[in-house]
Amino acid sequence: MAEISRREFVQTGVAASAAAALGLQPTFTIKAQNPEKHDTSRILNYNPEMEYRRCGKTNLMISAVCLGGHWKRLNTVVPGSFAGGNWLGAKIDEEAFQKNRYDVVTRCIERGINYIDACTGQEVMAYARALKGRRDKMYLGYSWYQRESRFAEWRSVEKLKESLDLGLKEAGLEYVDLWRITCHEQSSRHSEAEIEAVIAALDWAKKTGRARFTGISSHDRPHIKMLIEKYPDQLEVICTPYTAKTKVVEDETGLWASMQKHDVGWFGIKPFSSGSLFKGDSSPGNPYAEEDNRLARLAIRYILCNRAITAPIPGMITPEQVDNVALAVKERRELDLEEKALLDRAMERAWANLPYNYQWLKDWEYV
Repeated sequence: MAEISRREFVQTGVAASAAAALGLQPTFTIKAQNPEKHDTSRILNYNPEMEYRRCGKTNLMISAVCLGGHWKRLNTVVPGSFAGGNWLGAKIDEEAFQKNRYDVVTRCIERGINYIDACTGQEVMAYARALKGRRDKMYLGYSWYQRESRFAEWRSVEKLKESLDLGLKEAGLEYVDLWRITCHEQSSRHSEAEIEAVIAALDWAKKTGRARFTGISSHDRPHIKMLIEKYPDQLEVICTPYTAKTKVVEDETGLWASMQKHDVGWFGIKPFSSGSLFKGDSSPGNPYAEEDNRLARLAIRYILCNRAITAPIPGMITPEQVDNVALAVKERRELDLEEKALLDRAMERAWANLPYNYQWLKDWEYV
């Protein structure tokens, strides 16, 4: 798939994807090495060492692990990259920072990873820059959360439209592959009018070619389920927490039932419980690197055992971390008893060490 302009997108309807062309089923997966010999010629950035999963009704075939936008520990490998020590204050215009993001994206491309999820204004700017000239290798998911429905001044349809247009202009983008508006973490706190504004803005973005596909991000599981049932056309993809403790509820009460019914794609944030899964700090030469790499692979394998999820989207700060999660996709999927016990112990430690502002992750043990 070549890079396209918004005008070409609107005129030609290029949203048709590999899966649609092949007539694939809702939970279709092309495994690493492709033992079934499916046609892979139209999968974006296909690599035979990577697994690809159908992303719901978008029909995009997405790599089984993707690049989450956050870079929370990047200052351990690029010292001084955070103003005031806060990752939200990353110095994205500095050469060392830009090289790090470019190198991580390059390694993702080399490993067959084909989706980046950008959630903040800085992430949008940084990844638009890192992808310049390479949009034909990776899909870009977009949310400029500082100018979306999490904040009261951006909750009208007019302000949401303005937000997207501003973001596209500032990042030098013609369009995004997915606009997933970041709602209030507990999205049920939004009024009905505010939700209707979100839906109207998403509808407008897709009809005008600014976004190929649309969805939301929320941490409010019952509310997400209700919204999927009410607005299935606009909620093509959701982005929610999904950790190595999360389990799928198989009956109609669970979120998965509605997602399956309406063929919704699903990206999982916080697969490593905001870093609490690990003992080390990701710095070069830290003594826990090998153990933490193994825990990361176990978590990815556990999450990928769920047929519902399209892909976990961990933030990664080095090319070596990209290599590690790509290796997890190739390893045996089901955990054995020893591996399960190891991961369970690590997750109990993670739960005990969760920062106060991430205690809500514990609400996502069942979906």
